[in-house]
Amino acid sequence: MNKLYASAESALEGIIRDGIDGFGLGQLPTTRQIRKMISSYVGENKEFERQYLAGELELEFTPQGNLAEKLRAGGAGIPAFFTRTGYGTIVAEGKPTQEFDGEWYVMERSLKADVSLVKAWKADTAGNLVYRMTARNFNPMVAAAAPICVAEVEEVVELGELDPDQIHTPGIYVKRLVHNPHPEKRIEQRTVSR
Repeated sequence: MNKLYASAESALEGIIRDGIDGFGLGQLPTTRQIRKMISSYVGENKEFERQYLAGELELEFTPQGNLAEKLRAGGAGIPAFFTRTGYGTIVAEGKPTQEFDGEWYVMERSLKADVSLVKAWKADTAGNLVYRMTARNFNPMVAAAAPICVAEVEEVVELGELDPDQIHTPGIYVKRLVHNPHPEKRIEQRTVSR
């Protein structure tokens, strides 16, 4: 790869964030860059809500486990799979169903993307990624589900500095790194208990 990483000042920095109003991915509805959203949760973006209710964009709610499996299957080249989750609900409407061993399942198509945007804690200069905490839940599957993966990372180290046993996404999946040593994390609703 020629230039694998850029600084946080690059144009990508503004879109590799959460979907709240006027910030990160939350800016995409304003510029009409979302035609269809496949998600288990869409947040509280008012412009996204307005466009959805006006029929200006399509929304496909998918149970979180199904979404993770759709991404994993897409990255593995598996076109579809059967799951019990969602059978008999609106999630299954219009989808093939089949009985296996006395239980009914719904067929889900895998999910492939043109571009994947992921957030990692650390990367080496070859694009090998290490996630921290819950970032490991979906990011490895998202990275594998598209031919182009752009990763925002807090720290970039030299090749060989990462323990190979600690790498969560191999650099073969990553086409670009955006180095952002001090990411801002906005929370939709802060809830505290007394």
